Amino acid sequence: MRRIYLVVVDESMEAESALLFAARRAARTGGGVHMLAVVPKAQFVQWGSVQATMEEEARARAEALAMSAAGTLMAEAGIQPEITVKIGDPIASVKEMLTSGEPIAALVLGAMPKGPPGPLVAHFAGHDAGSLPCPLMIIPGGLSHEDIERLS
Repeated sequence: MRRIYLVVVDESMEAESALLFAARRAARTGGGVHMLAVVPKAQFVQWGSVQATMEEEARARAEALAMSAAGTLMAEAGIQPEITVKIGDPIASVKEMLTSGEPIAALVLGAMPKGPPGPLVAHFAGHDAGSLPCPLMIIPGGLSHEDIERLS
């Protein structure tokens, strides 16, 4: 069975570090990468068509980001990732992916170089740490690409 590393992608540097680590690890273990991009649900707008347009634009941006990251993954590690884009709460979306039945080997999240952890790291390393169905890998944001290469 192939090891799948689940990475939440967004426009942050910590997501880039997590994706690079997951790609290198997957390449070394014969595994794969599943990228999850989450689009927050738009706040209620009185006119439904405006809300739908806002959500569709956000979804298109997330899909473009994921496709760009997928291209980088192919160039860096020769891995074609699976991509999922969801609208909703990021924590609930990650939990749904982890319980979907797909063989996730690890949830890979990036941490900011300084300051408090982001909401995903805080939640999964805190509240849900003991009940995760797979290991959690937190990639420090201060690592260089060379460090990530060496550690993966």
